[in-house]
Amino acid sequence: MSALPSELPYDSVDPELALKYAIHHHARERVQIVEGVIEPMTLGWDHEAVAGRVRRQLSDRVHALDCLMGAGDLDLPGSSNWFVPDVAVVPARLTEGGGALLPGQTLLVVEVASETSGDTDRVVKPRRYGEYGAPLYLLIDRRSRACTLYAEPGPTGYARTTGPLPFGEPVGLPEPFGVRLDTSEF
Repeated sequence: MSALPSELPYDSVDPELALKYAIHHHARERVQIVEGVIEPMTLGWDHEAVAGRVRRQLSDRVHALDCLMGAGDLDLPGSSNWFVPDVAVVPARLTEGGGALLPGQTLLVVEVASETSGDTDRVVKPRRYGEYGAPLYLLIDRRSRACTLYAEPGPTGYARTTGPLPFGEPVGLPEPFGVRLDTSEF
């Protein structure tokens, strides 16, 4: 027989795990956790249009790399973060089983900054994605009308930044992509 909740010591419950489980399994809307704060994902069609343009431009290369592209959950274990990127490119073999992946298992993470997510996408996510090993992080900032590509992840974020590049100037994604994104319609 399992212990009653009143018999369990509070220190036996991992609050990070409990919060992430509750959000992932019981939220009726799409949410992410950023630095311990639950943020609903309320995206407009203009936001989705930019993400869709990125997906279309990367589609052939993603297929050739035997990867999938989507907006799946990314867990950052040991932190109070559970991110839902606008676009993530991951090896297809890692998507079997349906659970969250780690940023270091991606090839590319793309965030389209909106008015509600802008500070998170500009400040928190470059640091956290870098700390957790996402090889490339592309920030598409609609407020400043520019793109910034972060590369060379490390313990304090990213060591190399390209940009901000104004919309209209192509963004070169290094290998394994080897493509230049057209940003003129962002």
